[in-house]
Amino acid sequence: MRVKACLNGGRTRAEHPAVPLTPAELAADATAVRRAGAFAVHVHPRDARGVQTLDAAACDACVAAIRAAVPGLPIGLSTAETIDRDPFARAAAIKRWRTPPDFVSVNLTELGWAGIIRAALQAGIGVEAGLDSPRDAVELAHSPFAHRLVRALVEVDGGVEEARAIAEIVPEGVPQLWHGYGMSTWSVVAAGAAAGHDVRVGLEDSLVLPDGRIAQDNVELVTTAIRLISDAT
Repeated sequence: MRVKACLNGGRTRAEHPAVPLTPAELAADATAVRRAGAFAVHVHPRDARGVQTLDAAACDACVAAIRAAVPGLPIGLSTAETIDRDPFARAAAIKRWRTPPDFVSVNLTELGWAGIIRAALQAGIGVEAGLDSPRDAVELAHSPFAHRLVRALVEVDGGVEEARAIAEIVPEGVPQLWHGYGMSTWSVVAAGAAAGHDVRVGLEDSLVLPDGRIAQDNVELVTTAIRLISDAT
């Protein structure tokens, strides 16, 4: 069982002062979480205004900075509709990247997900399918993409039982990674690890530790998850 670090998401510095935004900050954070034991990172590049973007210049700079700082560390980018509401624009953006990430996450609850997956696969980029309901898992099972994925993301607001309900529908042989949000992060991480799955933590998902204290940074979240996994297994 491994831990992936989600470094920033749509968070702002107003929410937490340690949220990394620039390519240099993301590279430094990626270096730190890798040393703490993370096997991969998931990041949301920002433009010059600090706004999430799929623009090639910003995404290429972000991936290049992390690769230079931590060679060999798998890097994932988001394709969420919170970045751009137009699924056709998101698919087109992927094709313009010149320093592509190792994988992208694609949320099956969002309109146009199949076209975005197709664009990523055609560009030689791996795909994580984000599943936040049993219905998403059914959609995946009936799609032509299930066994072409890097993994399925079981990502829930509702906690462990919701995660288990989704996981039961994920096609056999598709690797799973579980994560929650806020305080539910920790119960989902423990249950996912106990079931033998990879997990995810980071400032994108939760600002708090299991005891309710605000985490210092992504490193503290990763080290806490690794300790929790050890206890759960």
